[in-house]
Amino acid sequence: MLRILLAALFALLPAAAFAQAPAAPAARFSVIVEGSGPDVILIPGLSTPRDVWDGVRPALRARYRLHLIQLRGFGEPAGPNATGPVLEPFVAALAAYIADNRLARPAVIGHGLGGLGALLLGARRPDLPGRIMVVDALPFIGAMAGPEATVESVTPLAEQIRDGLVEQAATTPPEFDRPAPDCAAPDADPGENQQAERLSGRPAGRCLVAHWVRRSDLRVVGQARYDAFVTDLRPALARIAAPVTLVYPQDDGAMPAGEAEALYRGAYAGAARLTLVAVPDSQHFIMLDQPERFRAALEAFLAGR
Repeated sequence: MLRILLAALFALLPAAAFAQAPAAPAARFSVIVEGSGPDVILIPGLSTPRDVWDGVRPALRARYRLHLIQLRGFGEPAGPNATGPVLEPFVAALAAYIADNRLARPAVIGHGLGGLGALLLGARRPDLPGRIMVVDALPFIGAMAGPEATVESVTPLAEQIRDGLVEQAATTPPEFDRPAPDCAAPDADPGENQQAERLSGRPAGRCLVAHWVRRSDLRVVGQARYDAFVTDLRPALARIAAPVTLVYPQDDGAMPAGEAEALYRGAYAGAARLTLVAVPDSQHFIMLDQPERFRAALEAFLAGR
């Protein structure tokens, strides 16, 4: 599965009432707050809007106060994310948001890039999150290039990918106003978008991923991908005080279950309080491929099981 995800990463070159929360610090992200109860922060991944959580929102907002994050540039104008680093400023803004709004040890859930952000928050500010769920993310994504990979060795490739996407952005503007397709239709077609085929194992999921990619600012995608590749959190995992649950995809066609578990467990070897949850027959967008199993894993995490 990680080999498939690496290929996908490289391929991306070309109804409760809700209220708007206070503006996010430095406008690095927007946030919608809905529901009531203990605070839960949900962070989407690369090129992904908050819509990725639609499958779990209705049930959760009846019992939790959801803070649905959306990184500027993914589904909305980039704002300050249009230039310069993205990941570290986002995490700093998220920490300020938690502190300014006096959120008491919220559960923080992140998918992909959002999962890396959740880990970074836990390492930088171990006093803030109460528990962390990471959905298919690694503390050092560059390790997928090989066991000997280091930040220094993957930096040239990360720069090449970033620069290529930034250059492409000049001729491929984001389609923020693009209407959502009917991805539930039997003939739903993701179009010519190869990475969507590698990130979701379901036609409807591939259709949604392709739609979200078209609504993303490639400048932000390129910089965020660069930031992720040159971030190695493995030495900092021990600083995370909150328990960490890692939910990861497992597909026998990509990697046997034992190998997948060993790979993820090894990547998180420095985490003191780690729970691994495999979701069979899924790819990177687990919540789209196996919605029932994902909901069960999420409910167990929030219940502290």
